[in-house]
Amino acid sequence: MPNVERNLAKDPAQDPPGRKQVLDDRGHYTPVNTQGQLNLRKSSVLIIGVGGLGCPAAQYLAGAGMGTIGLVDGDTVELSNLHRQILHTTERVGKLKVDSAIAGLSQLNPNVHFIAYPSHLSPANALATMEHYDLVLDCTDHPASRYLISDAAVVSGRPLISGSALRTEGQLMVLNNPPSTHLEIGGPCYRCIFPKPPPIESVVSCGDGGILGPVVGVIGVLMALEAIKLIVSGVAYKLGSDRNLFPSMILYSAYDTPPFRQVRLRGKRPKCTGCSTSRTITREFLNSGSIDYKFMCGILSPLDVLKKDERIDVQKLKNNILASNKPHILLDVRDETQFGICNLEGSVNIPISAIEAMTEPQGTSKNRDPTLTRFANSLERLPSDAPIYTICRLGNDSQLVVRKLKSLGYDNNGRRWIGDIKGGYRAWRQHVDPEWPEY
Repeated sequence: MPNVERNLAKDPAQDPPGRKQVLDDRGHYTPVNTQGQLNLRKSSVLIIGVGGLGCPAAQYLAGAGMGTIGLVDGDTVELSNLHRQILHTTERVGKLKVDSAIAGLSQLNPNVHFIAYPSHLSPANALATMEHYDLVLDCTDHPASRYLISDAAVVSGRPLISGSALRTEGQLMVLNNPPSTHLEIGGPCYRCIFPKPPPIESVVSCGDGGILGPVVGVIGVLMALEAIKLIVSGVAYKLGSDRNLFPSMILYSAYDTPPFRQVRLRGKRPKCTGCSTSRTITREFLNSGSIDYKFMCGILSPLDVLKKDERIDVQKLKNNILASNKPHILLDVRDETQFGICNLEGSVNIPISAIEAMTEPQGTSKNRDPTLTRFANSLERLPSDAPIYTICRLGNDSQLVVRKLKSLGYDNNGRRWIGDIKGGYRAWRQHVDPEWPEY
């Protein structure tokens, strides 16, 4: 085993990732000095999610000379990932993301010890995985995984860096720092900040809602920076020792001026179920699998809120609906940008956001929303019992629109059939048209 400390002190050129990191400000060394570099070499970080956030975070941590980096992800690389998940390449489409990432990271710095976990984190494996690492980065994109990761980080006594990004905005928090199991005061956990999961209909992933690649890259890079700051300082700050070390959330918006804001967060909640002295989420409780995180967050995968007779498959849409001359409306509820990428001939585009905002049938409104005019005009030209078929990218939003339209009376007291296309355009591509654009 080489003497890392001797090598760094004797000849910084022998450690290329480190020599650029020994910072000096007019003779006064910052924490990122030789000792800081040694701390990095001796430390380990677990990155959960090797997508838009995990890729840049892993690259900068590997370049910084981290000792060990664990990568957790059960997904494979898809072509649609590449604009934001910059560790992956076209040649590695179809490979496991953890294997693809390690292939790229090893070229960047072969001295780092990389460990692949080619499966999704679950209550059964979360603690056993985390306890091998000093610090955890949550680079996932759904509340269910965020609550699980936070709970496991608290139980295992690991600081947690949590990031998220969507469309042109992102946010970042350092949680459980200092770890609650080490100091009674501790830092807040994810449950302290968000005691209740958001409504399922408001949850949108990068893949579904879209993301500007550099935005998620900004948050991923900041996550790596926060990890380096924690590690070179000895992993845990003394909470409140400096006014800048109070729990805070960094907010980033690409089109705001200035683009960054910092919001001070509440501290640990006295009765938090995840991290307070009276917490109910213990090691035994977590290992027992008693918490169904997906159920807690309202996930029905895929979303299933309609009756069987309110849904049709894509084959029936193609053969019985589109191929016939029977009057109908095919309502595409994706946003305008997605509709512009690809759409079925004759479909009417009204985004779900516009429909969800409706409080009455637009045909009866004196101040009709201009974005709904096409829909209202189409209805007026058709018989009162002409069916309405809703379609979206995955078959989730279309179900919510069916419920909304019925609640507004568009079914004419049951005389008009309103239903959705199961699986949406993803199913259309799989079962009808393999050349259909995937995005």
